[in-house]
Amino acid sequence: MRPSQIIIALVITAIFSGCTNLERSRSLANPATPATAIAQQVCSNCHGIDGNAESPNFPNLAAQQESYFIAQLNGFKSHGRSDPAGFEYMWGLSQNLSDAQIAGLAAYYSQQKPKATYQAKMLAPSAEGKKIFEQGIASIGVPPCGSCHGAEAQGQATFPRLAGQHSDYIVKQLMVFQRTDQRPEGGIMKGVAHLLTAQNMQAVATYIETMPPK
Repeated sequence: MRPSQIIIALVITAIFSGCTNLERSRSLANPATPATAIAQQVCSNCHGIDGNAESPNFPNLAAQQESYFIAQLNGFKSHGRSDPAGFEYMWGLSQNLSDAQIAGLAAYYSQQKPKATYQAKMLAPSAEGKKIFEQGIASIGVPPCGSCHGAEAQGQATFPRLAGQHSDYIVKQLMVFQRTDQRPEGGIMKGVAHLLTAQNMQAVATYIETMPPK
């Protein structure tokens, strides 16, 4: 074999070995693709490689509760969760994921360190939002957010971590709960969100985004 042929053969081998390297694979249809590879090669495009999304259109996933994460990803996979911001991306991405890959993704993100959002550094904490989060609005039957999401919004099992989440994303999801049935698993939040005004939503969302990451 000529030297030029050997070089070409080596290049072809390198290309195909790279494509089949599961640790760097973007294949969501292969159950052997490691969850870490999926997180870093695919999910990172929207959520950041460490789960801290730069765009407020996408939620931060760093330090998220594993049980909640698994429930949401299964909701997308089964098409049970149909809010537009989610299904446009997540229905297709989740359809071939195995239970093991979903659990692996949940574990990966739960171990990532949350960071303050870019906007949080410019926002002033909301006194109204803090009061709603810690005390609720007793006059209309709104419970404290912390009663389910934790005193520091760290989340509890199937209740998500909220601390440091993009306020735009929180408001968007509260509107989904209030006005639609696109998140049928969120019966508790639907009842709560129905009682909130737009001002209430923005205040508590702003307070949550400015909570220091821990």
